[in-house]
Amino acid sequence: MRVAAALAALALAGCSGGGSGKGAAAGDNAGDELVITGSGDNQGVDTVSVGPDAATVDAAATPMRERIAVLGVLNKRNGVEREITLKPGQAARIDGQVTVRLRACERTAPWEQDRLTGAFVQMDVRREDQRWHRVFSGWLYKEQPALNVVQHPIYDVWPKSCAMTFRDTGPDTVPASAPGAAGGRRSTDPTGNETAPAEPETAPPPANAT
Repeated sequence: MRVAAALAALALAGCSGGGSGKGAAAGDNAGDELVITGSGDNQGVDTVSVGPDAATVDAAATPMRERIAVLGVLNKRNGVEREITLKPGQAARIDGQVTVRLRACERTAPWEQDRLTGAFVQMDVRREDQRWHRVFSGWLYKEQPALNVVQHPIYDVWPKSCAMTFRDTGPDTVPASAPGAAGGRRSTDPTGNETAPAEPETAPPPANAT
């Protein structure tokens, strides 16, 4: 699939993250490296900035750092579902037990046939030993969740939206004529106003025409 391949290429170019296992690699700001500066909201969510990913490739009309993603987070044990809003480079810590980090978000252009909304997410969970463990790192898709799944017995996360805009024109854009537009070159009158195309001249009939 062309769209999925494009999103995967973006992930490889700018969002290479650690997989499941003992934790994040150095510099990933996983777990205890996050510095919580706020007291959190009434849903127990603390949003912190972990800094932009310098390798992330800006695309479309909205730079990656300015896009806004809405993610859903579900605690399958108690059935509590939360909605968090992040920009790439931000993370949210929920109830001190799970950290959701957004590395990138992307959606296909309106003129594309296959419509996908994707988010590159990393999720760290505090286990019983009080250490943080990365349980997921990769792209998630709103329209086709089966393309990639968070495999964790308690927590689930999925993208809901990615706010971004697209360029209307570019260096290779060719203007299209309006349907039904009259042909011919427009001219201007002495006042500078544009006038309608001049009617084509018709040749006079032959002198010997009957």
